[in-house]
Amino acid sequence: MSRTLPALQWDVFCRVIDNFGDIGVCWRLVAQLANRGHSVRLWVDDASALQWMAPAGCPGVEVRAWGSAVPGPGERPPDVMIEAFGCDIAPEFIAYSAYQPSARGQKGQKHHQPVWINLEYLSAEGYVERNHRLPSLLSSGPAAGWTRWFFYPGFTPATGGLLREPDLMVQRAAFDQAAWRTAHLAALGSSSGRSAQRWVSLFCYEPAALPELLQQAQEQPTQLLVTPGRPAAAVRAALGDFNNQNTNQIGIQSLSDKREQLSISYLPHSPQPAFDEMLWACDFNAVRGEDSLVRALWAGQALVWHIYPQDDNAHHDKLWAFLDWVDAPATMRAFHATWNGLDTAPLQWPGETTLAEWTACIHAARTRLLAQDDLVTQLLGFVAEKQ
Repeated sequence: MSRTLPALQWDVFCRVIDNFGDIGVCWRLVAQLANRGHSVRLWVDDASALQWMAPAGCPGVEVRAWGSAVPGPGERPPDVMIEAFGCDIAPEFIAYSAYQPSARGQKGQKHHQPVWINLEYLSAEGYVERNHRLPSLLSSGPAAGWTRWFFYPGFTPATGGLLREPDLMVQRAAFDQAAWRTAHLAALGSSSGRSAQRWVSLFCYEPAALPELLQQAQEQPTQLLVTPGRPAAAVRAALGDFNNQNTNQIGIQSLSDKREQLSISYLPHSPQPAFDEMLWACDFNAVRGEDSLVRALWAGQALVWHIYPQDDNAHHDKLWAFLDWVDAPATMRAFHATWNGLDTAPLQWPGETTLAEWTACIHAARTRLLAQDDLVTQLLGFVAEKQ
């Protein structure tokens, strides 16, 4: 076990490509660091999603605009710098970190080197284990001679692990699924989902198979929870329905719809803990990107992952590598292939037996993950080692 770290100053840098992905991962990271007693500055070029993702903020975390230069006089310089997902730290900040006139009262005196970490994207591909913790020596600029370290989240003990709060599984075990569902329906002023045999969450891009999924969902009592933004727009487009639906109030406007045996709830934006609870409340979770995939794994329910599409189709190998790691049964692989547009085979909703098989698969994967240290614990150990 690594030695205990004193409270450090962490500077985390995030450029937003996908509002819900990059900033979602970074916020969970900085909040967990702060909850372990560290001070964090989160430098982000678009913090708008935090207004609903983390409306209460987090003690110990200060959100700074990307273009707001460097910390002011008297502020603590970084002990750790993390550039998330390969974003490049501004040269001004690197120069600031290298030379601290106020550090010892001498102008231009070089400051101690912070631990500089490039936190990479999540993947189950083989290169992750090979590249995890590799150094990169900087040969020029104010930080010449410093080392930047590559840190890879991952699914195996030879990687950096996944973000997981220390008490997450305790909260998960105490969650009352039936009470959550009842409260959701009561807030809608509806009882349409009370007889639903399956509850499904939908967080996706625009899968070509979505109309087929919605059509099949109408054939069996189903409560579909649709997240806002692209998923909601995709569902309405697939249903050919651009008209206003019945509205109710759940904090902000919420929409609902009924199609034969399919009851649809169009959800408002919600804080991250509420998103997690939605995943816990469902029998099947359709998730996308990185953050929601990890949270769906912790939820322990059957899932399908809509992987972020890349122009060169590199995401195909990434998807298969994940399915290999999770030891997905053939039916789960086939569903993923169609859902992600890798083929045009008919989409087949999992029946009760198949759904139970998928859930058991995710449970087993979660058990393997829980035997490993989480990402923040591993980061803290790595920093203690390098300081």
